[in-house]
Amino acid sequence: MGLSYMLGLSMLAVAPVPAEGGGGLMSLQINVMFWVLLIFGILYWILQKYAFPAILNSVEAREKALADAIEGAKADRDAAAKLLADHAARIEGARNEAQKLIADARAVAEKMRADLIEKTHAEQQEMLDRARRDIGIERDKAITELRREAVDLAIAGASKVIEENLDGDKNRKLVESFFNTLTSGVRRQTSGS
Repeated sequence: MGLSYMLGLSMLAVAPVPAEGGGGLMSLQINVMFWVLLIFGILYWILQKYAFPAILNSVEAREKALADAIEGAKADRDAAAKLLADHAARIEGARNEAQKLIADARAVAEKMRADLIEKTHAEQQEMLDRARRDIGIERDKAITELRREAVDLAIAGASKVIEENLDGDKNRKLVESFFNTLTSGVRRQTSGS
């Protein structure tokens, strides 16, 4: 800055003082123009030698930093898009797996339900069969007991009628054979109809 200041002072010193009525704003003064062009050329040369390279380097560094930032943003955007697609694929896979698990659980529940129904039916049938057997056994016991009672009553009645005490075992066999012939006849009639 010291050099340009000195050049400016020398220009003032060299510049002629206009005469009192001769020079105006638009008057052409060649020596002032020469010094202005000379100072402008020297200042331009100094700026081009020292200032412009530093300014251009900083502008180029800024451009490179911006280009790198743009490339980094593009790379980040591409990575984010890839990550988004990966997450979307994972979510879709998880959704499909959840659907499969739900379908499997429904199938297992249906199978368990069918097994339970089948088991319940088997238990019901077994209970019915057991009840029929028990009823049959109890019926047979009741019939046997009724026969015994009927035999005892018939013997007691016959003893009173005859007024004689007959042999109990012999009479019992006789009455039981009679009842057996009666019950077998009744069974034949019910099975025939």
